Amino acid sequence: MIMETLNPVQYNISRVVSDTMPAATVPLLLIVGFLFLVWTYEETSSIPGPGYCMGIGPLISHGRFLWMGLGSACNYYNKMYGEFMRVWISGEETLIISKSSSMFHIMKHGHYISRFGSKLGLQCIGMHENGIIFNNNPALWKEIRPFFTKALSGPGLVRMIKICTESTIEHLNRMQEMTTKHSYMASLNLMRCIMLDTSNKLFLGIPLDEHAIVVKIQSYFDAWQALLLKPDIFFKISWLYKKYEKSAKDLKKVIELLLEQKRQKLSRMETLEEHMDFASQLIFAQSRGELTGENVNQCVLEMLIAAPDTLSVTVFFMLVLIAEHPQVEKAMMKEIQTVMGDRDIQNGDLPKLKVVENFILESMRYQPVVDLVMRKALQDDVIDGYPVKKGTNIILNIGRMHRLEFFPKPNEFSLDNFEKSVPHRYFQPFGFGPRGCAGKFIAMVMMKSILVTLLKRWHIQTLQGKGLDDIPKSNDLSLHPNETQPLLEILFIPRSNLGKSCHDE
Repeated sequence: MIMETLNPVQYNISRVVSDTMPAATVPLLLIVGFLFLVWTYEETSSIPGPGYCMGIGPLISHGRFLWMGLGSACNYYNKMYGEFMRVWISGEETLIISKSSSMFHIMKHGHYISRFGSKLGLQCIGMHENGIIFNNNPALWKEIRPFFTKALSGPGLVRMIKICTESTIEHLNRMQEMTTKHSYMASLNLMRCIMLDTSNKLFLGIPLDEHAIVVKIQSYFDAWQALLLKPDIFFKISWLYKKYEKSAKDLKKVIELLLEQKRQKLSRMETLEEHMDFASQLIFAQSRGELTGENVNQCVLEMLIAAPDTLSVTVFFMLVLIAEHPQVEKAMMKEIQTVMGDRDIQNGDLPKLKVVENFILESMRYQPVVDLVMRKALQDDVIDGYPVKKGTNIILNIGRMHRLEFFPKPNEFSLDNFEKSVPHRYFQPFGFGPRGCAGKFIAMVMMKSILVTLLKRWHIQTLQGKGLDDIPKSNDLSLHPNETQPLLEILFIPRSNLGKSCHDE
């Protein structure tokens, strides 16, 4: 009836309007209608994804990331809309990609070297235009990256295997310090202390309290995860973020004190050649005016937290997988005995440990710790036929890609997945290209050294019926176990005791 009444063919529209409402109401309705059209206007996109729907779509998608966590939300959207799709985070268009060809394109090109995240959140933890991990200033990032590349390769890479082996043996001999009041082995903290000790010896060289700093590192990382995607309004309410800000300041204060000790140590040295480690290089760069003190502090902080955070959890998951798959442990022990016998691991042994390497690779594929990479497009581009505008945020869902393409048993833990050489594009646990992980080679050395040293001395078990599925995880920036309860009892049984009864063990 309304459409018929307003049909201009039958009636004079101005007469109908004037008869039904005051004349002043017409311009108001036209203005409201125009604003409504502007508000709901969305440029047509060829990329699959949820609808804009009057601005409700961006609110829902960002809310889902905050509610579910970064990893779970990415998997949800890829499953819902495909392996190349579009959402919004903080009102900005964001692509979620789990397609190998698209990932390969993004990683290898230099106009994707910037990351994205909440500016206020990154400022709160000191990463905004500082350090290397989430530094979103490409020019400054390029100045800082060589310091990390130099420290994580060459002589440092060669020295790491000895330092890591000695640290592992030392900490294994002091394992009772890692036993809690509940009489279970805090194996994750053991891994963190080993990682922190080796990183400190190679990159800083100042005595420190491992246990106290490990706690601060975990609190810092929790703050990083919590703040990375928070909307700006979150930072308007101080009591919401103050505890995270305090966690960041606590760790930064410790690093400042350690760096001051390092400066004093360098000032007393007659010759500096033997003491020119990562921290020393940064301190002298600051004295030449190349870096700010804040940037130096953040770089050292990030170098010290990288291994105790992600690498320690990676090795912890490997220990659980060893306990769940005794045939894999048996195969690795056979190879270790063949290659090394009774001696400790050396640099020349690394390329010979093929079974150990395949186990490490399959563990990172099957149970990733960091399975997402965040980037930002610095110029317009076309990826697999889809137009990508400058400024678009991009999340590479690597963990999902590792279960979708190439591998013969993608949903199983099996060394068969690496029986044959895996093409570079299908397996990217560290990324590659201009912003690939600078520490990927030294990480492999550390993981091999720790696993071999540990397995030569100890047999790994978990409580019967317990495994990775029993570990509560937070699927946000990375898969981190929830440490409010004992994670999972890992039993370290001396190999000399394997023939004894369980009661004796």
